[in-house]
Amino acid sequence: MNSRRNFILASAAVTAAALPLPLAHFTAAADQAWPTRPVKFILTLGPGSGADIGARLLADRLGQRWGQPVVVENRPGGDGIVAINSFVGAHDDHQLLFSPTSSFTAHPFLHDHLPYKPADLLPIARVSNTIISISVPASLTVNSMKELIALARAQPGKLNWAGVTGALDFIFAGWLKREGLDIAKIAYKNPVDAANDLAEGRVQVYESALAIIRPQLQTGKVKLLCVTNTERAPTFPDLPTVEQAGQPALRIDGLVGLFGPTGMPLDLRQRIAADIHAVADDTIKQRLVTTGQLLNVGGPDEFAKSIDEQRAQVAAFAKELGIAELPQD
Repeated sequence: MNSRRNFILASAAVTAAALPLPLAHFTAAADQAWPTRPVKFILTLGPGSGADIGARLLADRLGQRWGQPVVVENRPGGDGIVAINSFVGAHDDHQLLFSPTSSFTAHPFLHDHLPYKPADLLPIARVSNTIISISVPASLTVNSMKELIALARAQPGKLNWAGVTGALDFIFAGWLKREGLDIAKIAYKNPVDAANDLAEGRVQVYESALAIIRPQLQTGKVKLLCVTNTERAPTFPDLPTVEQAGQPALRIDGLVGLFGPTGMPLDLRQRIAADIHAVADDTIKQRLVTTGQLLNVGGPDEFAKSIDEQRAQVAAFAKELGIAELPQD
C-alpha cells in the first residue's frame, strides 16, 4: 500500500496545484466562440505511438477547421497519471486529454489516493479503437487459442505471459483464473521490452496493441492468434476475433478518445465531437489502419457508455481475482 502511495506522490510532484476549482461559468456565446486561442492535446503516451499519430493527424485538420493552432504534448509515464495530472491541474477548456481509456480504467484497483476523480475526465469524443492482439513466439507450437489452452493444460506452470499494468492485464489475468490455466505473469514497465522478449521466446503469450508487436511480426519472430476487438483487423482479415476463437470473455475494444475538464458544457463537447467527425476522412482512416487502429468516432454520450462498459469489465475481473478498489479519499 505504501509503495503505491509513494508512487502516486512522486507522480503528483510534476504539478504543485491542488485539485482545481470548477471552470468559470460558460455562456452560450462563449460556447460558440470556442476556441478563442490555441488548443493543446495532452497525451498519456509517447511520440510515435498509435494514439500520438492519431492525435497529430486530427490536430492538423482541426487546426484548419477552427482557425487556431492545435498542439500535441506528450506526457508519458506514471501509468498515465503524469498526463492526467497535467490535464486536471491546468483546468483549462483549451487543454484537452487525448488518451486510451485503458490508461486509467484500472487505476482504482492499482493506486490508492489518486490525484484525480473519474468525474474530472469528461468524455468529448471517441476517436478510434486500438486493435488488440494476442500473440505468441513463432517458435511456439500453437496456432490458435484452442491449441494455446491445450498446451497450458498439458504443461501447467511452464508457460509465461507478459503483462504491462492496465486494463488488459486485469482482463487477461481474470480470464486465466476463470479457465483454470496456470500461466505465470512476467511484469514489464515497457511494452516494447515485452514484445522483444516474446520474439526471443522468453515469454510465451502477450496481449497488447497490435502496433506494439508489429516490428517483431514483420521479422517473422512472432505470430498472431486472434484480436480481442469486436471486428477483425483490416490488415489481417483471416485472423479471428476472440469471440470467433471461442473466448468471448477476452473481448475488449481499445478505446482512444478526447476528454475535457470539469464544467465543459455538453453542447460544446458535442460540437467538438461533430468537428472531429467532419475532418476524419478516408485519408485519416487509412493512416490509422496502418498504425493498428480503427477509426470509430462517437459523441460524448456514446463514448461515456463505452468507458462505463470497460470499467465494469475490469471491475468484474478484479473481483474474480480478489482485488478490491483502493481507498481514494
